[in-house]
Amino acid sequence: MDNSNPIPALLLAYVLVSSDACLTGELLERFTCDNPSISVGSPPQLHLLYNVTMDRPGTPRANSLMSKNKAQVVALVAAIALAVVSLLAYFVWLRPAIPERNALLSWMPGDARAVLFIDLAHLRKEPFFADLLAWAPKPDADQEYRQFVRDTGFDYERDLYRLAVAFEQQGAQKIFFAVAEGHFDKKTIKAYAAKNGAMQNSGGVEIFSLPIAGSSAHLSFTFLTNDRIALTNHNDFATWLHGAKAVDEAEYRERFARVAGSPLFAVIRNDALKDAFGAEPAAQDLARRATGGLSSPQLSSLLAQLEWLTVAGKPENNKLRVALDAESLEDKNAQQLADLLNGVVLLARAGLSNTRTQKQLGASTRQSYLALLKSVEVSRTDRPDTKSVRLMFDVTPDLLKTAPNYAPAGARLK
Repeated sequence: MDNSNPIPALLLAYVLVSSDACLTGELLERFTCDNPSISVGSPPQLHLLYNVTMDRPGTPRANSLMSKNKAQVVALVAAIALAVVSLLAYFVWLRPAIPERNALLSWMPGDARAVLFIDLAHLRKEPFFADLLAWAPKPDADQEYRQFVRDTGFDYERDLYRLAVAFEQQGAQKIFFAVAEGHFDKKTIKAYAAKNGAMQNSGGVEIFSLPIAGSSAHLSFTFLTNDRIALTNHNDFATWLHGAKAVDEAEYRERFARVAGSPLFAVIRNDALKDAFGAEPAAQDLARRATGGLSSPQLSSLLAQLEWLTVAGKPENNKLRVALDAESLEDKNAQQLADLLNGVVLLARAGLSNTRTQKQLGASTRQSYLALLKSVEVSRTDRPDTKSVRLMFDVTPDLLKTAPNYAPAGARLK
């Protein structure tokens, strides 16, 4: 039985009563024919259903009346008991449980510029994730982190299950709020935080604060449950903690629902897109790095005008299906973006057919790029409030092998 749906319990209660009525319907019809003074539609109809099955031919009338009265009481008690059992089944066993991802996402501030979610517990079971880890660079963990693992017993590569992060901008400060779910040794972590940082009590909640190496900022965190932690680099952690538990933000919730089947996604608002793809030199530099060094003023301009951009990844066997949903208020902008993306795909295919390009890339690299382009789908979706362009493509292990390993600045590779 699906424990997330209370309907089966209520249907079961209904069927138990209705089936009895159906089985005794024929007997009721006979009884009313033999007793013309009784109408099928009269108020005692439900009681008569039970009375008929209890009457026996030849029983004295007084006993018959006593049986009828007794049957009425039994029927009433049974109906009440069945209703009570159904309600208990709903509230105790069948009450819809909040999925893990929704429990984390419900903490995200409604005015966040962007929200990132990753389900590592899900991804670790996928074959593609192993290929991704094999491709990704493995920078040496610094001494401080290794000491942290020894002191707390927590290693994110092993113990982190799910993570939701909201990003905000307050003046020049970049703020994040995160809720993490995983395997935590609560007692050991609290002892580590008390020894190396500070602890305060806010409304009955213990909030720990640790200094961030190389910065004047602090990382604050608290345990929501034994396996769930909330953390931020914001100075006023208590305000968010007590005021953002159940943000009713329909815009975010709608977009979270669209990517319900994806263990990895990001939802980005217009203001963050403007900063990333706007006309400012810093934004243009970020756009070039985000696109692997490619620069297209027209593409950057169209992306900066989007209201929302949702990026989601879903492993399918040995590949990752990536979907981008770009939402614009103007149909003209959406159509221009769709035309531009289709044009880029056509130009890329033509370039891969060039003899000189084939020699430069090599056969295996060229086939990987051709497979990528073959998987590309560009489509339009018009919603009541926005006009959208959807771009979908596949990332395969072969494609990863052709891509250079990315290493953050200053990271040392093994």
